Amino acid sequence: MRKLMILVALMTLAASATVKAQIQTDPEKRAAEIQQQRDRATKWVDKLELNDPDKESRVIEVITTYLMAVRDWHNTHPFTDVPKGINPRTGGKLNKLDRQMIAVSAIPSSVHTAVMEGLRADLTEEQVEQILDEYTIGKVAFTMQGYREYILDMTPEEEAYILEMLKKAREEAIDYKNNDQISAIFKIYKTQIELWLYQNDRNWRKIYKDWVDRINAAKQE
Repeated sequence: MRKLMILVALMTLAASATVKAQIQTDPEKRAAEIQQQRDRATKWVDKLELNDPDKESRVIEVITTYLMAVRDWHNTHPFTDVPKGINPRTGGKLNKLDRQMIAVSAIPSSVHTAVMEGLRADLTEEQVEQILDEYTIGKVAFTMQGYREYILDMTPEEEAYILEMLKKAREEAIDYKNNDQISAIFKIYKTQIELWLYQNDRNWRKIYKDWVDRINAAKQE
């Protein structure tokens, strides 16, 4: 059953990766690109210390296929696919990153579903999180530490909510190819976190100002 799940995941990812005729068709270059992503996946999986060659091979293949699917979608859906227009949230013009995010966010949801199911077929939830952390360069832990420094009297409820939101950001962010796009996804969730804090009697502007004041005071000591 597990092998069948992996096979289905890989087939779904492979089908989703064939998005446009513009995908690189040079066999040698394509093979090199796949190997580059496989090497990347192998480094991540090696850190899990699974000690199971068959399991390692399956997980590496799932990740590799996913990385190629994300890469292909990104490369064949440039920001120029999205017309220039206004950002309905700000009223300003859509910038290049906005347009990239819109284009890339249209990747079929089946691609994301397949990789998550493929990982969970062989890994524990903690191990899955490790892979997601590798892709997003540890942004959950880094951002969570920042909130702890901002809010010195953070309650358990606040910490649980913030961590939950950052984990959601991390999982959504793996559908994007570069750090600017990943950071943009985290920014969306950070805005939601700060709104939630405000709605629960936390003045985010004051929290941030107090933090800046503490930093400046420490520099003067």
